[in-house]
Amino acid sequence: MTGFENIQNIYFLGIGGIGMSALARWFNHLGFRVAGYDRTSTALTTALQSEGIEVHFDDRGEEVQTLVGQPEDTLVVFTPALPADHGEWNWLQQHGYSVLKRSKVLGMLCNRSKCLAVAGTHGKTTVSTMVATILEQTAKGCGAFLGGISKNFGSNLLLPGSSAEWMVTEADEYDRSFLQLTPDVAVITAMDADHLDIYGGLREVQESFRLFAAQIREGGKLVTKRALKENFTRLAGITVFTYSVDGPDDFFASGLNLDAATRNYRFRLHTPAGLTPEIALSYPGLVNVENAVAAGAAAFLAGASFEEIGAGLQSYQGVKRRFDIRYRDQHVLYIDDYAHHPEELRAFISSVKLLFPGKKITGIFQPHLYSRTRDFAPEFAQSLDLLDEAWLLPVYPARELPIEGVSSELIFRMMKQEKKLLLQKNEVAETIRHSKPEILLTMGAGDIDLMIPEIVETLKRMGEC
Repeated sequence: MTGFENIQNIYFLGIGGIGMSALARWFNHLGFRVAGYDRTSTALTTALQSEGIEVHFDDRGEEVQTLVGQPEDTLVVFTPALPADHGEWNWLQQHGYSVLKRSKVLGMLCNRSKCLAVAGTHGKTTVSTMVATILEQTAKGCGAFLGGISKNFGSNLLLPGSSAEWMVTEADEYDRSFLQLTPDVAVITAMDADHLDIYGGLREVQESFRLFAAQIREGGKLVTKRALKENFTRLAGITVFTYSVDGPDDFFASGLNLDAATRNYRFRLHTPAGLTPEIALSYPGLVNVENAVAAGAAAFLAGASFEEIGAGLQSYQGVKRRFDIRYRDQHVLYIDDYAHHPEELRAFISSVKLLFPGKKITGIFQPHLYSRTRDFAPEFAQSLDLLDEAWLLPVYPARELPIEGVSSELIFRMMKQEKKLLLQKNEVAETIRHSKPEILLTMGAGDIDLMIPEIVETLKRMGEC
């Protein structure tokens, strides 16, 4: 494996991250000695431990030397979210260890083969997982590094078979990580303002995506939304295709209709080569029709047939925490989603409203990052106003320290609707029992998912009464 010939040990600083854990699984499968640190124990770190990877949760400083090999045979991989004063991180740097960002290592692995990369400020996890689900069922198969746990694969990593030509990967814009990739086919789903702590403003976000597109290999292909195409008119040696739900575009959903029984959508994918047979999605939401069109387009450009595209999309079971139906009975439907940007919230809530007209929709939202809450408070308020009732939890800080004057109350005060609450986590179950929601949503990229078992148990008990 080019670049890793003398390496026996891989040590991850931030091993529990979704992207880091996929790399850890990759190297562990190949027989490297893999270990790592993360701040807290999660279901994902527990899964890594069950696979034989040593994971710990305290910063051991210089004692990390007992967990790694010698500098000449060890690679240290880190995430940019790691604090600069981390003891292990500083000791390893000071003692001559090879240290690379996660994005660099991902690029080294993906750029060795044909690479299909999916970028975008939202939608990239679902689209890349849909693409992998399609290509995995073709004769040659594929490999994939995914930004979520695929329900089809039960993992965020799909190991390629010996005949696989394509490596599918989620291309993350955070910290400009995706600039390490040189794909043959790329998808850009959205270019909204986000990560303003890194970029500063929308113009800088857009420029970074243009730089990503410019790294597509000569003769390669880019798939993007019609409204974004003007950003990529100067690309030389690359063909740009557009997609949408309803066209007219190079790729769109033709004959779209909602199945009254399943509440899922059916359509035929329009391509430059004609229409596919009808595709019946097993996964709900109009937003996921758009995602399916993007995925079908990318798979088509990677060589998948109409039949393979249809089979892959129809078998797609989803990604954990993406439009993830967690409980359903005759009284209530509970859906969990990773949405943490105003546009993601708007798309998710709007899709639910279209599926269940007339139903009371209650949403629980945990803002992610103080900086994002500060930068997008008015937009968050507008998106949450689409709900019939909104409950806000405290901000999940992740890598950040508190910012004076920034809390969930900032969003709360800007919301126009009257049915809204500020809640602590320990108040959620009792509030659910009192409110008796018809459609319940949980939304956010923090640790709100740790509440899912309690919420499900609360709903079950309500259904038994």
